[in-house]
Amino acid sequence: MKKFFNLSKVLCVVFLVFFVISCAEKKNTDVNEEKTSNSVLVEEFVQPVEEIAEEVIEERVPPFEIHGALSVKGSDLLDADGDPVQLRGMSTHGIAWFPQFVNKETFKYLRDGWNVNCIRLAMYTAENNGYCTGGDKEYLKNLVKKGVDAATDLGLYVIIDWHVLNDRNPLTYSDEAVDFFSEMSAAYKDNHNVLYEICNEPNGSATWPIICEYANKVIPVIRKNSPDSIVIVGTPTWSQDVHFVLDAPLNYKNVMYSLHFYAATHGSWLRDRMEDCILGGLPVFVTEFGICDASGNGAVNLNEANEWKDLIEKYNVSYMCWNLANKNEASSVIKSSCKKISGWKSSELSKQGQWISEWFKSEQ
Repeated sequence: MKKFFNLSKVLCVVFLVFFVISCAEKKNTDVNEEKTSNSVLVEEFVQPVEEIAEEVIEERVPPFEIHGALSVKGSDLLDADGDPVQLRGMSTHGIAWFPQFVNKETFKYLRDGWNVNCIRLAMYTAENNGYCTGGDKEYLKNLVKKGVDAATDLGLYVIIDWHVLNDRNPLTYSDEAVDFFSEMSAAYKDNHNVLYEICNEPNGSATWPIICEYANKVIPVIRKNSPDSIVIVGTPTWSQDVHFVLDAPLNYKNVMYSLHFYAATHGSWLRDRMEDCILGGLPVFVTEFGICDASGNGAVNLNEANEWKDLIEKYNVSYMCWNLANKNEASSVIKSSCKKISGWKSSELSKQGQWISEWFKSEQ
């Protein structure tokens, strides 16, 4: 009997110890599960600010409502009130290759989010089934019109760019240019926000007299339909030799002349040339530039870029950045990994995209 009693006591003690250990393990398990559950909740709820915060963008007053029809006086571009105005914005890449960026959503974001007031529609004439070398002319014209209509609806200025490059001499396809600008200027004869750039970058053997011969064929066609619109004329050597115009400017009103630069290639010598032309009374428009080298690729040069920026601001020169695309090259402002057509975060922009968007936003 005593042995049985002692055995019962031992069993009770063992049971009690087991019970205490089991409770302690359950408590630890519950605490760990609670910690794990809470951690998951925190990880799911707390995302990086850049990922969850939506950019708050105020709708801007349409630029055309502010400035109206433009004109040229001396070296200055003037608005409808006779006050100096500076156009600033993005040039598309070739619209045939990156048509996804020619739309109202993209242009609206550029206007409201980046503070641009102008869009340049670059239509290549020769390269890769360009307008004059096998491209679908009706498709390309409709794409240009889509861009002009979107810009007009948003009160933006818009440049129709006949993008001469590998054809070099603008006379090569001058008949096609006459027909094209005849149609466009007739379609937009009442749109005072539309500017016409008749030859992007003449080069090779295209001297200033040859460019003048071409301009004298095309400008009268535009003037027949739109007598007061701004016409921009490219200059020799990829629109670098603008100084040749000083001695023989075209005899038309409201004409401006292109100067193009790429900061990692074109330095103080071209800035000095531009300044001399402006001081000589020539209306210069930087219708294309980048902060990389002239190939559109390579490393950016921020020091030279800022020197160009200072000169442009000093003389209130209008400027258009190349290019609005996500091509895998330094001059595209959107990274190739980004497929969005608006609302880009800084991390989705190239170095040039980050730099130019900040410049746009700093403008008054």
